[in-house]
Amino acid sequence: MSETRSDGELLRAVAGDGDRRAFEELYRRYAPWLTARMRSRCADPGVVDDVVQETFLAVWRGSARYRHDGDVAGWLWRIGSRRLVDVLRGDGARGRLRQALARLRHRDEVSAEERVLAGVEHGDLAGALVRLSPELRAVLQATVVDGLTTREAAVLLGIPPGTVKTRAMRARRQLREALA
Repeated sequence: MSETRSDGELLRAVAGDGDRRAFEELYRRYAPWLTARMRSRCADPGVVDDVVQETFLAVWRGSARYRHDGDVAGWLWRIGSRRLVDVLRGDGARGRLRQALARLRHRDEVSAEERVLAGVEHGDLAGALVRLSPELRAVLQATVVDGLTTREAAVLLGIPPGTVKTRAMRARRQLREALA
């Protein structure tokens, strides 16, 4: 029976030795999770599959370097979310982005992040978040939960960067007032 290697050990084996088995194990651990998370941001399964593949390809090729200063899932999410923004920036992607966002805005299911945010029990944060408009919540989710820059959030949400900043400021103000 073989021991299960830690994420750090797997990444060191991939980066140092080009260890294919280590890479495959890392992929098995994180690809389903990353795919599910990407699907909450993009309704086009083809784009999601491409982004997940590009994310792991960056890991394999070494263009994405893990600095051992956070968890691997968060690191992979940052790579993947930025790749998703890059894909959606493409010429034909603007139309796909608008369609995907429209489907996401009108869907009945709640994303995993929305469920987590709604379940937060610190003061009345859950209630305050629920009372925010969908536009303000989307900006908070993109910039705070997903860690995207203002510019990346603007591309993802299909709004100007100034609007992202204004909505983020309004959301923070409303949260402060609700929690005061």
